[in-house]
Amino acid sequence: MSDSNSLRSDSSLTHLEDELETVGWYHYDLSRHAAEALLLSNGQDGSYLLRNSNEGSSFFALSVRAKDSVKHFQVTRMDNHYCFGFNKFPSLRDFINHFANQPLVGSETGTLIVLKCPYPRAVEEPSIYESVRVHTAMKTGRTENDLVPNAPSLGTKEGYLVKQGAIVKNWKMRWFTLNRNELKYFKDKMFDEPIRTLDLTACTAVQFDYSQERVNCFCLVFPERTFYLCAKTGVEADEWIKILRWKLSQIRKNR
Repeated sequence: MSDSNSLRSDSSLTHLEDELETVGWYHYDLSRHAAEALLLSNGQDGSYLLRNSNEGSSFFALSVRAKDSVKHFQVTRMDNHYCFGFNKFPSLRDFINHFANQPLVGSETGTLIVLKCPYPRAVEEPSIYESVRVHTAMKTGRTENDLVPNAPSLGTKEGYLVKQGAIVKNWKMRWFTLNRNELKYFKDKMFDEPIRTLDLTACTAVQFDYSQERVNCFCLVFPERTFYLCAKTGVEADEWIKILRWKLSQIRKNR
């Protein structure tokens, strides 16, 4: 290949890579199993994302949630075109517009899957997003059936917090778990039955609290009561606040 052809090829490749950067649902080197964990835990039927394939730099995978499973479709970049099934697109924008106008893909079983909503790369819970990636990467020797159920769900959290009593205003250590729209607290980690389950759909606010004579304190505001909780560190309190606020934003968005 001549120097001029090589330069044109490099320039085209750079252009394609720049194009990919503009796609909010392109997740770079997200693994197959991490994609499944994210889409199953935090997506919905029809959620989809684009990621790199391990077959090489010109290969990508479109991962789509179809009810309770995730399907993967190959996308190939050849001669400045994107190839998907029998379709060939001259640009990434054409490739994206194809999904907007014809949001259907056929699985290996012959069923049609509707592409409803792209799964954004800019997840609002970066530390949890990263934990999914790390957790699944550590389990690469296991099967898909082992990996997905055991991967930490995006939007879950657990840990010890000190909680103020409702009537007697003393403080006691409790084990908290957050899953879906429920925040449960237990007498200790080993207990199966929670003392109480808080329904976050009724929560109106989550914020740092400076009214108590304690550090790293935050509160959850409900119509009938405000719950005061304290974390061991400011970083931990901030993590709880961020994920709880994210939960409230998702609840409001779905109303």
